[in-house]
Amino acid sequence: MMNAAPTQRARTLLIANLLGQMAFGLLAMTISIPSMQEWAAIFGSSQASVQLTFSAYLLAFGGLQLVYGPLSDQMGRKRMLLAGLSLAGAGSVLAALAPDLATLTAARVLQGAGSAAGMVVGRAMVQDLFHGPERTRVMAYVGMVMGLCPPLATIVGGQLHVRLGWQANFVLIAVLAAVLLLAAWRGLPASPAPAENRGHWFANMLSAYGRLLREPVFLFYVAILSMTTATFYAFLGGAPIVLGSYGVGPEGIGYYIMCIPAAYIVGNYLTTHLVHRAREGRIMALGQLFTVSGIGLMLVLGLAGLNTPLALALPLLLLGLGHGFLMPSTLAGTVGVLPALAGSAAAVAGVLQQLMGAVGSYAVGLFPHHGVVNLGLLMMTFTLCAVAAQTLMHRRRASVAG
Repeated sequence: MMNAAPTQRARTLLIANLLGQMAFGLLAMTISIPSMQEWAAIFGSSQASVQLTFSAYLLAFGGLQLVYGPLSDQMGRKRMLLAGLSLAGAGSVLAALAPDLATLTAARVLQGAGSAAGMVVGRAMVQDLFHGPERTRVMAYVGMVMGLCPPLATIVGGQLHVRLGWQANFVLIAVLAAVLLLAAWRGLPASPAPAENRGHWFANMLSAYGRLLREPVFLFYVAILSMTTATFYAFLGGAPIVLGSYGVGPEGIGYYIMCIPAAYIVGNYLTTHLVHRAREGRIMALGQLFTVSGIGLMLVLGLAGLNTPLALALPLLLLGLGHGFLMPSTLAGTVGVLPALAGSAAAVAGVLQQLMGAVGSYAVGLFPHHGVVNLGLLMMTFTLCAVAAQTLMHRRRASVAG
């Protein structure tokens, strides 16, 4: 087990280092989104082929988390993180030099495969280095950063594309990979592998995942995390369609979508102060209450015929606030159930989070969206699944404690 930072300054630098490692994958994922609308013309290809560059990144980013997690438990966090950053940097350089779309797609696979390390290892190291309410507080900081990353990355990516060309986004990510590699090498403590994990890595990986899948509380935490993520991704997929039906053009959609990330950041900030005063269960229950209330209010306004952009966006400020209360405790819980398998737990949680997010986004296309009602019902369905998992988890804990 790693030791906590000995001084306040060292602790602050350590947290900043971990936040950077976890944010890197999201930055690499989203910074090139503004460029994608022009890649079809630049490379003389179809838009479907262009979209494959993003899907390829997501598949590699999600799939490799399943490998990095148990390997970091067995071989050490720092070693896996350095390997991942090196791979992500190489993929970014290849992307910047790509002469065709096939090479760019392959480069995005390398980027995603390398970036996955930061997300998994970062969450596992939070478990290693922080305990109790302090762990939840650090996870709240993680939530604040994650909420800021996608919108800021797309803004920066768009500006770089216009001023320096689409390749500049990948050059920036390559530089960030090098900076984070140096920061990890110099600033993160080493974590020697436990003696009992010295067997073959693949056998240990299967054993770790089997152990986690037999732990009901872990599965409940992952269900809450996955369904909450699906709710948000359903919103991201459906909001542009609904707003388009209200007459909002592409240039204005981002301002309404920003409502949830902005409120999410506020919720995470409030959690950093509440975590020392209230139990985890109360904070999570408060998060679900705000989430259900926000979606419910949006549905009521939609059913009442109030079909305006603000009738969609303003109620979902409550959802963003609720997710800000809910996610830090949930993330801390996933890696805290079995501390010895924190890397594997972070991997499972990360993959299922991405998978259910993709399901939520895909499900939007199964229904027409001329108003908020169908979108609201879909979001409410995912949210109620999260509420059910949370209720069952607390009942399980109460029965074990009793």
